[in-house]
Amino acid sequence: MKLGITTPVVTNVAGAPLTWEADAGIAEIARVAQEADRLGYHHLTCSEHIGVPSAEAGRRGSRYWDPLATFGYVAARTERIRLVTMTLVLGYHHPLAIVKRYGTLDHVSNGRVILGVGVGTLREEFDLLGAPFEDRGPRADDALRALRAALASNEPSYHGEYYSFEGLTVDPCALQPHMPIWVGGRTRRSLRRALTLADGWCPFGIPVQTAAEWLRAREIPPGFEVVLAADRALDPVGDPDATAAALRELAAAGATIVSARFRHRSLTHYLEQLQALTELRAQLEG
Repeated sequence: MKLGITTPVVTNVAGAPLTWEADAGIAEIARVAQEADRLGYHHLTCSEHIGVPSAEAGRRGSRYWDPLATFGYVAARTERIRLVTMTLVLGYHHPLAIVKRYGTLDHVSNGRVILGVGVGTLREEFDLLGAPFEDRGPRADDALRALRAALASNEPSYHGEYYSFEGLTVDPCALQPHMPIWVGGRTRRSLRRALTLADGWCPFGIPVQTAAEWLRAREIPPGFEVVLAADRALDPVGDPDATAAALRELAAAGATIVSARFRHRSLTHYLEQLQALTELRAQLEG
């Protein structure tokens, strides 16, 4: 399995209290990204929310760095690690706006962008942006088809139920001939959507065994990425045995990539965890 990271500082995952990250900034993000890049990690993430309702902050977290700005900085300080928008809410953007912004980022990063996208569930945020909420599912499906038609073309053409365009130039579009798209979510439908319209599935908030059950009920095509996180934060420095057991469980569940979330008390400790996880994986594979 490949290893990716849920990037620290940029969000407080599931409302977890921020410790050293509370006062950290772009320098610390860059340091983590550079170390992960050096160690051969597959990707790092940055998610999107414009405004989280205060009543939801305890469950979802309240901090969300903007992925486009964050990744533009990180791209200049790394060489190989992929940049994953886990997740970008499709209903907040016209597909061609995504093509232009993240196609440009693809050029800035020399072809390292992966679009992690989702349907979205925060009605208040949809209302804030004036985005339709009730039909967000089929609208997202149409957006995925429009993105696939447009990402690699400077003269995109698409005619769907919700989005239709032709006769205009979008320059730049994506650098990659086929920019990977991963679908996030916490439902069986998100997996169906990913298998039908995308290149990978990156669920969140789903127990590993539940994800395994859903995957076993489906035919997973070759090359399709299954990006799973352990049920608990990993501690390869302090508890390598439990971490090894978590990696084996993820592999058995069908993960092709581990989305690593660590226990950490400082930047130095986080960097130690990055190193220790790669060493542990090497031991397991050896």
